[in-house]
Amino acid sequence: MTSTPSPYDLSAPSAQQQEQLAAKLTAEERHILLQHGTEAPFCGGLLDHAEAGSYICKLCALPLFTSEHKFDSGTGWPSFYTPYHVAHIKEVEDNSRGMRRTEVRCARCDSHMGHVFPDGPAPTGLRYCLNSAALDFYAHDQPKPDPLARDEQDWR
Repeated sequence: MTSTPSPYDLSAPSAQQQEQLAAKLTAEERHILLQHGTEAPFCGGLLDHAEAGSYICKLCALPLFTSEHKFDSGTGWPSFYTPYHVAHIKEVEDNSRGMRRTEVRCARCDSHMGHVFPDGPAPTGLRYCLNSAALDFYAHDQPKPDPLARDEQDWR
């Protein structure tokens, strides 16, 4: 995790942009990203994905995690031990469903990604447990999607 300023524009999409982006989501993606849902374990398309690249927010394309920090947690959801950049995620207390957890959201568009738990591997001891349906993947040798037309390039 880096403490340098993010080279990405983290300002929220306008209401019109948010609406246009949300209109492109499937019903499951909308439920997870916008209504804080959770996909069934061991069903997500990115669970066993091992290609080198970045995992980005399905709604706004902000890079959130990278393949170099992904690990098999055995929980049924893609897991990472650190984010792409500390400023790219937001952690929010979640006391829903009678549990005390920390929700992980995209710092730019506020979409729900999953949860973080204090039972991950070194060096952080954290396990970011995410929904595949909340993420897109792009390989580092491919151009990064830019749905907000902010001319952002992957800096890794």
